[in-house]
Amino acid sequence: MLSQLQKLFQRIDKSKVFQSFVIAVIIISALTVGAHTYSLHPTAERALQWMDMGITVFFLIELIIRYFAGKGFKDFFSKGWNIFDFIIVVGSLYPAAGSSVFIARLLRIFRVLRLVSMIPELRLLVNSLIKAIPQMGYIALLMFVIFYIYAAIGSMLFAHINSFLWGDVSISMLTLFRIATFEDWTDVMYETMEVYNLSWIYYLTFIFLTAFIFLNMMVGTILEVMSQEHRNARDEQTNSDDLPATQGQVEELKIQLAELKQLLKK
Repeated sequence: MLSQLQKLFQRIDKSKVFQSFVIAVIIISALTVGAHTYSLHPTAERALQWMDMGITVFFLIELIIRYFAGKGFKDFFSKGWNIFDFIIVVGSLYPAAGSSVFIARLLRIFRVLRLVSMIPELRLLVNSLIKAIPQMGYIALLMFVIFYIYAAIGSMLFAHINSFLWGDVSISMLTLFRIATFEDWTDVMYETMEVYNLSWIYYLTFIFLTAFIFLNMMVGTILEVMSQEHRNARDEQTNSDDLPATQGQVEELKIQLAELKQLLKK
């Protein structure tokens, strides 16, 4: 009886219709959270509250179905996305009453993130981003070193021109961040060029390092990890029996056939 019930839950969990319905409920949940930010009629507010309660119960039932469709407690919580969904669903059960209304709504906003766990393509993107973080960390560290060096130089050279932008290293780093994002950076450059004609070299070299080199390094790292994740996903979906034979396997098979023919002749 238990085995049959588990098979039923597995069929429901793997059903594309059920998964599509879950995605639709997540989208409706996001719309209801957004609707609470408007001034609505009390009747509409009550309707949204009942709808929100129904959505919360549905998410709880969907999580229970997925749990019993698995191989037990250890198997369920060994998967990171299941833990993520569990935290989101349990967090949305926080009672929305009294002074906790804001906290409850804030927690339920994160139910929109369940789209990531339900859609494989989004999971692939997030997994790629997480795996790229260690490599991106070294690039970010190098960027911080460049920012610090240029901030120190800028503070020493331009503090007397505009102390609001170049008063100390920390303020200078904020100014450099503004320059790196191209937010009216020419105004900053022209102001210092009135005193130092060649100060444009300072800005152009900084922009070349940060906006072109380091940014492209970041993008390249993410793309490399994403390509690897796509290859891994294809390898998991493809049965090893369906893979084409390699040139080495073909040559080995030819040798074995030749040996078999010699044995048959003898």
